[in-house]
Amino acid sequence: MKLRLKGNSLRLRVTRSELASLQAGRRIQESVLFPADPPASFGYVLGVGSHNQPVHVVFASQQIIVSLSQDQLASWSGEHQVGIYASVPVAEGTVLEVAIEKDFACLDLSDEDNTDTFANPMAGKVC
Repeated sequence: MKLRLKGNSLRLRVTRSELASLQAGRRIQESVLFPADPPASFGYVLGVGSHNQPVHVVFASQQIIVSLSQDQLASWSGEHQVGIYASVPVAEGTVLEVAIEKDFACLDLSDEDNTDTFANPMAGKVC
């Protein structure tokens, strides 16, 4: 799973096998270790919750924890839905923009990052 943070937004990119893990009821998690004594870590987690909100986000214990509703996961699992997009209220007048997307193969012909990705819907098309 890839994480991108920019301003007040976060974006997660999920591979085929990670989506299969979510569908099987398992959560996906990654962490980054930083030099410190003892080493410090920052984590991010994607799972499925029992809540009614399409997307729920929490920051706790040096982790971003994102959870989807069962209904949202079911609709996203189909071939044609690229991602889940939500504006999660943070404070009065402020929202966190969240994007959870399928990780598509790159079109630059490099196979290194294309392992376990979804077929790019733009592959073979002329711009």
